[in-house]
Amino acid sequence: MTKSAISTAGAPQPAGPYSQGIVAGGFLYTAGFGPQDPATGVVPEGVAEQTRQVLRNVSAVLAERGLTLEDCVKTTVHLADLADFAEFNEAYQEFFAPPYPVRTTVGSQLASILVEIDVVAVLPRE
Repeated sequence: MTKSAISTAGAPQPAGPYSQGIVAGGFLYTAGFGPQDPATGVVPEGVAEQTRQVLRNVSAVLAERGLTLEDCVKTTVHLADLADFAEFNEAYQEFFAPPYPVRTTVGSQLASILVEIDVVAVLPRE
């Protein structure tokens, strides 16, 4: 199996030894992205605005391979506080249409952010 890294200035740069995305086995896997604006480093207030920025960051990585959130088959969501689920879910739904990707949502200890998301997207057959 071959794998290739995806990198874009349109999403926050890795803070450690990992790739923004990897293409392997017919899928694009993204790293978990937080809500930092890649141009300014600013983190928006509130879980809804953070969710929107995270999904813009994820979208930028997908776009490097000509994909969109419509190509996602799986998302994993980490919330700093599961009490924010309803507000998160409302913002999340703005970015996806049926059939929705499968999703796992868990409560996690996050460093100064409220939400982190990674996705798996299917590549078109070549």
